[in-house]
Amino acid sequence: MSRSGADLALLLLGGFRCLVDAAQAELADRGHGDVRPVHDFAIRAIASGADSASELGRRMAVSKQAAAKTIAVLQERGYVAREADPADARRKRLRVTDRGFAMLREAEAIFDELREQWARRIGADQLKELEARLTDLVGATPVRLDTPGWLARDLGEPV
Repeated sequence: MSRSGADLALLLLGGFRCLVDAAQAELADRGHGDVRPVHDFAIRAIASGADSASELGRRMAVSKQAAAKTIAVLQERGYVAREADPADARRKRLRVTDRGFAMLREAEAIFDELREQWARRIGADQLKELEARLTDLVGATPVRLDTPGWLARDLGEPV
């Protein structure tokens, strides 16, 4: 059966959704039922230096207002905190809390478990081959979860 380019895109998206949905359900079972994929992206961006709503918005390609709403949710749930900037007491900087880092570690462990499940389903060698071919297609540069590659290139940031 011949597939179209759109079929391929949907198949790749389906694989992504399958992993993300399973990870989100397992994360909920492990005590983080209040986390959504966008929260993970935001926490990773904050951990890598996005210390304000403006910077988080730029990295996630959303408005400052949308970033501020995400920050408020993450702060309320204990995943991030705001603290005074030592260089400017009028400014508040974002930081990931211990709870936030614990959630990220838990999520990474879950994704490793899901990868192992896929390896058992299709075979470890087939999964390695799939990963190798996808790397050939998308490139060896790690995908940044905090900034879509096209946006980073548009902003002149290293991808």
